[in-house]
Amino acid sequence: MANPYLPKWEYIPDGEPRVFGDRVYIYGSHDRAGSVTFCDKVLKCWSASVHNLNDWICHGDIFHVADDRDHKSDTDWTSEINDLYAPDVVEKDGKYYLYAYIMNGRGCVAVSDRPEGPYRLLSKYKYNISEEITCNGWFIDPGVLVDDDGRTYIYCGFERSFLAEINSDNMYEVLDGTCIEHFIPVEDRPEDGFVGRETWFFEACSPRKVGDTYYMIYSPKQGSRLAYATSDNPIGPYRYRGYIVDNGVDYPGGNDHGSIACINGQWYIFYHRMTNGTIMSRRACVERIEILEDGTIPTVEMTSLGFQEALNPYEITPAEIACVLKGGAIVTEKNVFERVITQIKEGCIIGYKYYDFGEDYSSKTMEFAMQVYGLGCDCDVHILLDEEDGEEIGSVHVGPDSGVLTTIVKAVNGRHAVFLKVTTNYQGWQCGEISRRPLFDLKQFVFMK
Repeated sequence: MANPYLPKWEYIPDGEPRVFGDRVYIYGSHDRAGSVTFCDKVLKCWSASVHNLNDWICHGDIFHVADDRDHKSDTDWTSEINDLYAPDVVEKDGKYYLYAYIMNGRGCVAVSDRPEGPYRLLSKYKYNISEEITCNGWFIDPGVLVDDDGRTYIYCGFERSFLAEINSDNMYEVLDGTCIEHFIPVEDRPEDGFVGRETWFFEACSPRKVGDTYYMIYSPKQGSRLAYATSDNPIGPYRYRGYIVDNGVDYPGGNDHGSIACINGQWYIFYHRMTNGTIMSRRACVERIEILEDGTIPTVEMTSLGFQEALNPYEITPAEIACVLKGGAIVTEKNVFERVITQIKEGCIIGYKYYDFGEDYSSKTMEFAMQVYGLGCDCDVHILLDEEDGEEIGSVHVGPDSGVLTTIVKAVNGRHAVFLKVTTNYQGWQCGEISRRPLFDLKQFVFMK
């Protein structure tokens, strides 16, 4: 599946990928289109076979902090002010434990016999930690690690990072004397590589163990990134190593939250992107990564690929899978069935990475078609290869009406990024007026031979 890899109407941010058996599960928050707040009062779970990452199924609502049409709340202390944030799930001794942060309600642990749930409340956290600490973000965005020796650690925090060991016999009791603050700092700690806002802790702890190395993936103060630090001990000290992906590069930014997973020998970074012109409608995305012998993870660019190795230019491309949006253009949901790129103005750039055009040296040209919703304007869309100012292989004129527009473009071979650049030919006093208004909405396009 291309990015976003879940059904396009589904909004699952803060995704924690977990491989249990022969399936990969994604646990995350749940946003809604049009919402003015982060998250809602339910957690969902999606999964796919590790052998077919193009077929994701929904396991429904797995935990609730409010009554809905099908379920009673799983908690008896929550109310309208309590939303569910950023969970994690781990397996221990054949049971699956869900760790959830409840806004204005701290957190709790739920348990199930199946990774897909549903989960039943096990307990609130039990601890002997001062209220000053626990009321200042301790429970937010929990990430949990069950180490090879059976010991269990929880990592969490908002603008202050915390870790502690959990009693592995009950999975909800924080062991006395194990709480460590600022294991990822909020100010410079040069001896461990933490220098500048792009390294300091903000939120979104996600621990992983790869070989003998402990990784902490987190959202730094430069919040559009997912950074990582490593240690040879679950409780640190941790050393800053870099960042894996930045969802604010070439795209309307916002916070980020995700983690890494190895599926069939290939490592991936799971993250989210913003839609609907807000930071509240976030959709799940994924990119291939590699972990080098020295433990570093080279930074990867955002693409439209998802789990695919390449996009097929001869299949219809939904405009919404763009990985480059510049000049004010945004993806927005018109209804549950349809999403478009809107707010397209003079100078906007819309990009897709990467297409495999194949090898065809007999054709000199091909046809390009795109479906638009007209907004009463005239403009031109230039089709460019590889770079935002790359080789132009053709252009298409967009008029005031809705419809399917076609043009003849140069045939190309091999792997290329495709960029659509929008220009107008208005002169004089019209220039200022037109530059301030949307020109058209883009639904989809395709190359044809």
